[in-house]
Formats: sequence, C-alpha cells, structure tokens
Amino acid sequence: MLLAIDSGNTNIVFALFDGDTVKGEWRSSTDPERTADEFGMWLCQLMAMQGVDRREVQACIIASVVPAVVFSLKQLCRRYFGCEALVVGDDGVNLGIRVLLDRPEEVGADRLVNAVAAHKFYEGPLIIIDFGTATTFDVVDAHGNYCGGAIAPGINLSLEALHAAAAKLPRVAIGRPRSVIGKATVPAMQSGIFWGYVGLIEGLVERIKKEFGSEMTVVATGGLAPLFIEATEAIQRLDRDLTLRGLLEIHRRNAQS
Repeated sequence: MLLAIDSGNTNIVFALFDGDTVKGEWRSSTDPERTADEFGMWLCQLMAMQGVDRREVQACIIASVVPAVVFSLKQLCRRYFGCEALVVGDDGVNLGIRVLLDRPEEVGADRLVNAVAAHKFYEGPLIIIDFGTATTFDVVDAHGNYCGGAIAPGINLSLEALHAAAAKLPRVAIGRPRSVIGKATVPAMQSGIFWGYVGLIEGLVERIKKEFGSEMTVVATGGLAPLFIEATEAIQRLDRDLTLRGLLEIHRRNAQS
C-alpha cells in the first residue's frame, strides 16, 4: 500500500491507498514542532483502529508547502514504515508535466500535484480552484503544462483578518446567507465574505479565460469547494480528492521510471 501525505499550511492529510482505493484518511494540524515519533504513534494507532497493519505500507510520497515539517515526515516514513519517501519538488522526481514559469522552483508542491491530477482526469485547458488556507487559481493547458495562476487569501483567513482588525466585528462561521443584504452585523459579514468570494471566483475565471484565449473547464477542490459550487456556474467539476489522486499518479510515474 501507498501512504500519501499532503502537508498544507493548516492541516496534514495522511491517506492510505490500496491500488486506486483509499483504505483510510486521517488529518492532523500542521505543527512544525511535532516530531516523527509523535506523528508515528498517532498515525499507527489510527491505522490499527481501522484494521491496517503498518507493515502493509510499502511506499510513501510527500507533498508539502511547509518546509519545516518535511524532515519529521521523512523520518516518520523511515522509522515506522521502512520507506524512503518520494518528496514532490526534490531533484529527480518526475511529475510528467512542464512548468512554464520564470521561476518554477517557487510553485507550491500542492499546486503542481493538482495540475498532474487534473490533466489526467479532465480534458482540455483547465482552471483549478483550491479552497485552502489560500484560494489558488491554477492554469493547465491542453498538453498538461502548468502555466501559472493567481493566489488570493483563503476564506477563513479573510474572516479572521476581519475579526482581528475591526473591534466591533465578531468571529463568524462561513456559510451561504439567505440574502445578499444583511439585516444585522453577522449576516452582513457572512454575505460580504460569501458573495464577495463568489464574485472573486467568477471575475478571475472570466479574466483567466479571456487572457488564455479559449474556453476552459473549471475544477474545484478543497474543504469549502462544495459550498461554492452550488452558488456559481463558473465551476463545472468538484473533486474533493484531487491532491491525493495527484500524489498517487506521481508515485506511479516514478515507480515505472
């Protein structure tokens, strides 16, 4: 089995693949101070609760946008699963796509992994919207080349900034308000964030398509993607496991090479 590790700014997702089937998926907060042993004891206990023997893990792959946690994750793979992890972004790791940027080394591993998965599973030029700590818009051409994109503050990050910077504004949860015109402070904040992000999505998608010069399929992923796909026709596909499926595909490409 393959252990795929997607380390984001807020959470780390550990997914166990048996072929194409996800046998288990677990989340931990991203904490650079956590040691390999802390990760290992926590993960092995959760695997055992689902009837998975850690000795069944034969390979590991890591994609991380937080460099400080990579060492502990690599040590986790060595100590608890007897594997040298494949790390997206390391020299020699074949993604199977070209990165058409001035400084390709600056692109986040998660964005490249999403590009690999999107090109494999969807046709034509693509826009990938990932609703994470940041909301990212990534462009992939018909040949699978990564062409760049845009980065905006994530929804929850914006809510926290609004609460922190304005003394009278409370902390609120993201949700789809019943109306755009809020009749109290909390509904007004929810409306501004939710419908403001709908406007952001629609505006950026339209501008990207115009600049790219063709129609494009828009694929959404990330925790809040289901909330927004129901509110706009700008998004055509929802793929909750896009990053994990990309890690599986990258591992297969490198295992064959």
